[in-house]
Amino acid sequence: MSENMSESVAITHSHEQAVADKTAFGFWVYLMTDCVLFATLFATYAVLHNNTYGGPAGAELFKLPYALVETLLLLTSSFTCGLAMIALQRRDKRQIIGWLSGTFLLGGAFLAMELAEFSHLAAEGHSWTASAFMSAFFTLVGTHGAHITVGLLWILVLLPRIARQGITPHTARRLALFSMFWHFLDVVWIMIFTIVYLFGALHV
Repeated sequence: MSENMSESVAITHSHEQAVADKTAFGFWVYLMTDCVLFATLFATYAVLHNNTYGGPAGAELFKLPYALVETLLLLTSSFTCGLAMIALQRRDKRQIIGWLSGTFLLGGAFLAMELAEFSHLAAEGHSWTASAFMSAFFTLVGTHGAHITVGLLWILVLLPRIARQGITPHTARRLALFSMFWHFLDVVWIMIFTIVYLFGALHV
C-alpha cells in the first residue's frame, strides 16, 4: 500500500514537472516571436525616422529627461519584480505580495507617463497620422505600452491568487513566467530609450 502511494506521488510529480517544462518552453517560444515583432518595429522605425513630412524631428519633440524618468520607473519595477522572485525562493507570501504590488505601482506610473506623452503629442498636432516618422514612433512605443498593460493585468490576476492559494507550484510557475515577461519588456524599453530618445536627441 505504501509503495503504491509512493509510486502514485512520483507519477503525479513527474506529470506536473512535464507540464511545467512544456509551459516554460512554450513561453520562451512566445518571447522569441515577440523579439521578432519588436525587431521588425525597430527596423521600420530606423527606416522611417527621417521621414518627418516637413514636421519636427525627434530632437524637437521628445524630452530626454522625461524619458529618463520613465526608464528609471521601469528599471525600478524590474528590480522589485526580482525581489518578489527572491521572496518566492524564501516562500515568503507577504513579501511576494508587497514587492509585486510595488511592481504594479511603478509599472502603472510608467504607463501613465507614456499615455500622457502620447496625449501631449497628439494635442500639439503630432499624432500618428502626421508623418511616417510619427506612425513608426507611435507603433513601436505603443506596442511596448500595450505589453505593459498586459503585464499590469497579469499582476492583478496574480495578487489575489497568491493571497488566497499561497505559494503552490501553480502560483510559483505563473510568477516565474510573469517575471520573464516583465524583464523582457524592460530590455525592450532600454532599446527604445537608446534608439528613439537618446539617438533622437543626438540627431543620430
